[in-house]
Amino acid sequence: MDSDVDDPQWWRSAVIYQVYVRSFADGNGDGTGDLAGVRERLPYLKELGVDALWFTPWYPSPMADGGYDVQDYRAIDPRFGTLAEAEALIREALAVGIRTIIDVVPNHISAQHPWFQAALAAGPGSPERERFWFHPGKGADGGEMPTHWESNFQGTTWTRTTNPDGTPGEWYLHLFAPEQPDLNWNHPDVRREHEDVLRFWFDRGVAGVRIDSAALLIKDPDLPEVGEKPDHPTEDRDELHDVYRSWRAIADSYPGTRVLVGEIWLPDIERFAKYLRPDEMHTAFNFDFLARPWGAASFRESIDATLAAHAPVGAPSTWVLSNHDVTRPVTRYGREDTAFAFLKKRFGVPTDPDLGLHRARAAALLVAALPGSLYIYQGDELGLPEVEDLPRELLQDPMHYRSGGVDPGRDGCRVPLPWAGDRPPFGFSPDGVTTWLPQPASWRDLTVQTQQDDPDSTLNLYRAALRLRRGIPDLPLEWMAGLDPDVLAFRRGGTFACVVNTGDEPVSLPAHDTVLLTSVPLDGGMLPGDAAAWIHTTHHTEG
Repeated sequence: MDSDVDDPQWWRSAVIYQVYVRSFADGNGDGTGDLAGVRERLPYLKELGVDALWFTPWYPSPMADGGYDVQDYRAIDPRFGTLAEAEALIREALAVGIRTIIDVVPNHISAQHPWFQAALAAGPGSPERERFWFHPGKGADGGEMPTHWESNFQGTTWTRTTNPDGTPGEWYLHLFAPEQPDLNWNHPDVRREHEDVLRFWFDRGVAGVRIDSAALLIKDPDLPEVGEKPDHPTEDRDELHDVYRSWRAIADSYPGTRVLVGEIWLPDIERFAKYLRPDEMHTAFNFDFLARPWGAASFRESIDATLAAHAPVGAPSTWVLSNHDVTRPVTRYGREDTAFAFLKKRFGVPTDPDLGLHRARAAALLVAALPGSLYIYQGDELGLPEVEDLPRELLQDPMHYRSGGVDPGRDGCRVPLPWAGDRPPFGFSPDGVTTWLPQPASWRDLTVQTQQDDPDSTLNLYRAALRLRRGIPDLPLEWMAGLDPDVLAFRRGGTFACVVNTGDEPVSLPAHDTVLLTSVPLDGGMLPGDAAAWIHTTHHTEG
């Protein structure tokens, strides 16, 4: 699984670390993470053992949706630094063997983007409005929304404008927040602009792009309601594949391998795999596994389905336990319902943090052992829990506000990382500085400094796993049979095996020569419940 900066196949087995810049490290002391902070921490990332960094949007943004409302794709938000700093970061990371992947958000832009401001100023029927989905509205006075599509952030998907004379104007479409107007991908300006943005960043050395909401770009121009036609009016439309073929041609025109990574939430795994054909995206996020409840049968079903879907198109699977949108594993796996669904998030759901940590550590070994690429969200390597007691007046996520305040939103997994010290801001910022979201005092036991020298820490578990992962044979997975139904076990290449005990009681490990790594210490040679082990074996058991 080893990869280096000259390997054209690096992406097939890469370990990719997600950097949410605002919360990674504060280099200038203002309480907000920035590129200077990332540059200072490159040695940490190198020691962790990652192959690439994926940066969530670092562009100028009003931050109506944490940066996913982009105002200018060719600049860096002043809160994070400058374009020159981004270029330096890309070079410096590559010098230590770490590539850079940036985020693009093609479905929508910020309402403050010059295009949308021009569209508002130009008025109905103008060429400027054709880049978006403006509509006069239904009914005699245009007072009824064009459709009743539901927002990904709950609520409606249309907002009415106001004319210069104060009268109600046209409606515009936004599948997310009103501050994020959707682009019309039938317009040549929209396609040309995004192709130019790809070239802009590829020219600066980025190794790939992660494509936000990649299945939502194309809309049915008839604006039908959901269910009125066989296909969905806003999701997974066939015309999307032409967009990504053009993007792949641009990526392939550059030296080295520049990858396209899709954020694709689709329940139909065969439709999902169509985006991974050889002339489209290289990989896409596998959300099926992330959303599964804790359990051997559930995990195996997801792994089998994922590998089977990827096999016909020759694309590697991706494995991910969390990201900047999802409840952290330590909290999620400690709950009675260990699955993940956005619409189920509520305040006050109890969790067992010790159980959650045990399971999260075991899950980390499971996904690291699977064939394909691995994504790690910043802070998961420290075993950070979701912060669920943030003061409500400090919450910034639109998912909270658009739910009427019942959904806590995603801020709890975006709290600044703890680096050192025994009280906030834990080395994220200089002492005495207030961070943009407050850190819990209990994180004193989870800082990088505290975990650095503890051989049993979650940080050192991740470091050991990523180091050993490079030696796992790059061969398909082979299930091991004859084990307890709560046990998930597979072999890669005849000598390496991963065993996960999702039950409560200790189990015997399969015959082995050496125990390479465990998520918790063995109990009299037995693998405890909610634990995982990597073993070296020359014995062979077919499954």
